[in-house]
Amino acid sequence: MRKIHIYILLFLAFLAAAAAWVYTLILVHQLSKSEKQRIELWSEAYREIQKIDVNQQISPLIIDIIKSNKSIPVILVDNKGRIISYANLDSLKARDTSYLHSQLKKMQARRKPIQIKLDENNKQFLYYKDSRLLTSLFYFPIIQLIVVIIFLVVIFFAGLSAARAEENELWVLMSKETAHQLGTPISSLVAWVEMLKMMDFDPQLLKEVEKDVLRLEAVTERFSSIGTQPKLEKHDLEAVIEEVIDYLRVRTSKRIRYEISFLTQGSVHVNINKTLFTWVIENLAKNAIDAMEGQGIIKITVTQDNSKIIIDIKDQGKGMPWRKARQVFKPGYTTKKHGWGMGLALAKRIIENYHKGKIFISATSPGKGTTFRIILRKAI
Repeated sequence: MRKIHIYILLFLAFLAAAAAWVYTLILVHQLSKSEKQRIELWSEAYREIQKIDVNQQISPLIIDIIKSNKSIPVILVDNKGRIISYANLDSLKARDTSYLHSQLKKMQARRKPIQIKLDENNKQFLYYKDSRLLTSLFYFPIIQLIVVIIFLVVIFFAGLSAARAEENELWVLMSKETAHQLGTPISSLVAWVEMLKMMDFDPQLLKEVEKDVLRLEAVTERFSSIGTQPKLEKHDLEAVIEEVIDYLRVRTSKRIRYEISFLTQGSVHVNINKTLFTWVIENLAKNAIDAMEGQGIIKITVTQDNSKIIIDIKDQGKGMPWRKARQVFKPGYTTKKHGWGMGLALAKRIIENYHKGKIFISATSPGKGTTFRIILRKAI
């Protein structure tokens, strides 16, 4: 509903802007027509003055018409193009004849002159341009349109941000409710595991069941952590990655092989939230398994560049063109038939927002697999 309200508001704002623009254009047209009539009347009054004999008295009406033009710039020239007089131009600049001639050229390019016929052999020509008011009013619709567009863009993105904030809040509430609902069955499973330990039950199988219960507890903690700032602690990176892969190794196809290489000197420690970080590694590994259709090698390589730790997770899957690679971290984007497309979006948020690191695709090509890269700061 919020998006519908945004679109309605945008539509109404657009209509208001369009109406104001059309009305302003009508005013511009009317004012332009009025100024033309005033200049034509002024030229007639000027011609009448030229015809009056020196001893004759000039009509006050003609004088008023001549004096009434206080805003429209005009230049009067003779039939040879020489400037006779001017009005309503910058008086200081007008002392320079080059300024007057430049203004005359602009007027000549703008419109045809008004011819003032004094007698059969004597003609003068009156050039004029729009008053400052008309010029300002002419550009006003453009400025108005720009302002409205900026206003509409601000409203649009503000509305989208509000909608996203509302959706994020809903996701947080759903996540916390899921974690709460998972709590009861997990507690029961823990109790059942303890009871099985007292019976003659396969210890190895029981150990794996216990791992799954612990994993459910970790998942619950992940859901509980969404929407809150997680606590970062110093961990041995190799031990964390080995723990994730050991868990996956038993639960994935035997045709999947994992190769972990630490090309660093000594142990590597990073400040992470273990629960969330292990989920990122697990999610990337599962994506690799899906891309390889359950068969191939997943290579995890850890290198060091000064104070930065680089983790590469490479698969032998289908790969993708770069135009698709730019979209994989967007919420809702997925190539699977089933799924919400939230895994990589959450992984990006966990690495970049919570751990202040980077996650991106460093290499991919159709038929040649994909390499995801995570960059973290080494713990001091």
